[in-house]
Amino acid sequence: MILEEIIKRKSVRSYLDKEVEEAKIMEVIEAGRFAPSASNIQPWKFILTTDKDIRNELSIACNRQRFVAEAPVIITACVICRGYNMGGWYDSACLDIGIALDHMTLEAVHLGLGTCWIGAFSEERVKKILNIPGNIKVAALLTLGYPRDPSIIKKHRKPLEEILCREKYE
Repeated sequence: MILEEIIKRKSVRSYLDKEVEEAKIMEVIEAGRFAPSASNIQPWKFILTTDKDIRNELSIACNRQRFVAEAPVIITACVICRGYNMGGWYDSACLDIGIALDHMTLEAVHLGLGTCWIGAFSEERVKKILNIPGNIKVAALLTLGYPRDPSIIKKHRKPLEEILCREKYE
């Protein structure tokens, strides 16, 4: 049941020094590839990084967060085109990429792996390190690997009655 993976998912900031099998990496990427996007635009491109030197450089570009380099895999999510105009007021591209990354995080949990969304980064530095063209935007980075601590954490969420309305907004 997918709810189990949703409940188990957590932000992993400490990884084992263990390579992730290629087949597992590709399953995670496939989960993102099959994510829905508005009008099926698929406004994404993902850069898979396993090279230790590049991971170290990315760690520095990510506000010197050491665990970024510790993760054996980093997936950089790029916006390659405009998305769909949602509700007449926003472009869907970042939302679409967020859905794809979320699919990846859940598949990672299913495979016994951990992830962490990285939003604290210098886009300019990441683009330079990964040779990303100027017209392409970096949406986020995702670390991937075997968590040092596989325990499940208790999540603090608002109660359902605080976030759910029925029929009309109240």
